[in-house]
Amino acid sequence: MDLTTALDARDATVCVVGAGGKKSTLFALADRLYRPVVTASVRIPIFDDRVATVRVTDDPLAALAEAGADDWPLGLVPERDRSDRYLGYDADTVAAIADDAPGATLVKADGARLREFKAPDDREPQIPANADRVVPIASAHVVGEPLSEDLVHRPERVADITGRGLGEAIRPADVAAVLASPDGGLKGVPEEATAIPVVNKVDDEADAAAAREIAEGVVDRADVPRVLLTRLVEAEGPADDPVVEVVE
Repeated sequence: MDLTTALDARDATVCVVGAGGKKSTLFALADRLYRPVVTASVRIPIFDDRVATVRVTDDPLAALAEAGADDWPLGLVPERDRSDRYLGYDADTVAAIADDAPGATLVKADGARLREFKAPDDREPQIPANADRVVPIASAHVVGEPLSEDLVHRPERVADITGRGLGEAIRPADVAAVLASPDGGLKGVPEEATAIPVVNKVDDEADAAAAREIAEGVVDRADVPRVLLTRLVEAEGPADDPVVEVVE
């Protein structure tokens, strides 16, 4: 199953949350979809080299209307925050962009400070009400690693969901519990949206075994149609075929 089919992303508003592959998922979809918009409801690293055009504008609907044939994938952001990041729009503006977009709207909807695993805080995620898909992501690489800030964003929140102590080794069941939790990966999913979790960085058979256990745990705990195991980036760059396996 290819990535766009597995995430049912064609002409959809797709919001990625979690850690360990959000941006890679956005850009992999952008490379495969017809006239997609890439945007954010939170800060996002500069991504001018991953799309055809980025418009920095407080009037994204006008920028959409003015986009030419060579502007897709089109990035829309409101302001440059620092040399390495753009700010995101509020969720209502992202919803309006999605309503006007000619194809899919791909949204970074929370942050993780480059960690591999996370649970959201009280203000996250920032998901527009008209989202069609929410994609909670975690990295297979956290399995066996300590529950600490080295690889986990907000480890205390993960501890609250899983019952694990800080510093204890992360088990596949812990990753599954967070991805399947209404306080974790499923937090803020609109009633009409479909959540499709992703376990990324499945780089070898050990990762695959851990990822399968995570995926099976998510399917047991949550009403999701499938969980994807992915390898979005390889040594030479973005993967041609990022879906390693689908667990239903």
